[in-house]
Amino acid sequence: MIDNEIQGIGMTSQRTRDRLVDRLRDKGIKNQRVLEVIRTTPRHIFVDEAMASRAYEDTALPIGHGQTISQPYIVARMTEILLEAGVPDVVLEVGTGSGYQSAVLSRLVPKIYTVERISALLQKARDAHRKMGLLNVFSKHSDGSWGWAPNAPYPAILVTAAPEIVPPSLLDQLAIGGRLVIPVGASKGGQQLKLYVRTEEGFEETIHESVHFVPLLDGAVR
Repeated sequence: MIDNEIQGIGMTSQRTRDRLVDRLRDKGIKNQRVLEVIRTTPRHIFVDEAMASRAYEDTALPIGHGQTISQPYIVARMTEILLEAGVPDVVLEVGTGSGYQSAVLSRLVPKIYTVERISALLQKARDAHRKMGLLNVFSKHSDGSWGWAPNAPYPAILVTAAPEIVPPSLLDQLAIGGRLVIPVGASKGGQQLKLYVRTEEGFEETIHESVHFVPLLDGAVR
């Protein structure tokens, strides 16, 4: 039953996933490992059943609680940027959401820590990870702007919601040489996808492209 659900049929079939990957390649995604993981990850199990037929469109979709599952291109692009300097041993993800981004990362990186402020979303994400048999994703119900300090420093941090300024705690938890991929900016004023690399002297910032994410909010909720 679970195998059939993951495999998908019709609009959730492997052929539909292959077409999505072709579109991502056309949009400039070059990392072949990232493309292969997107191709074989069942995005439809991370959305409500009523939305499953749209799971392999290259678009963000609602997942409830005012949140969305990110557009596949954005998931691929952020993952690609994170891995450009090599594969880190561990990644901290801020904003578990549907669990799709962490599922993609889990098949490329040995260990994932992920935090989510909305308890109901975190439970759904855990259920989806369980269906996939993922054993290297460790999740926590918490305010994401705090990070996950006991496991710091991290060689890589990926944030899936946009603060107006980068939370200092996330910068503090980045290892020397570590990479932080994060959308930054007000939702109405325009957001930019940025990369911060921590050096001995401070942080190097690179702006990649304009994006649109839900805001990074304070506080954990049930």
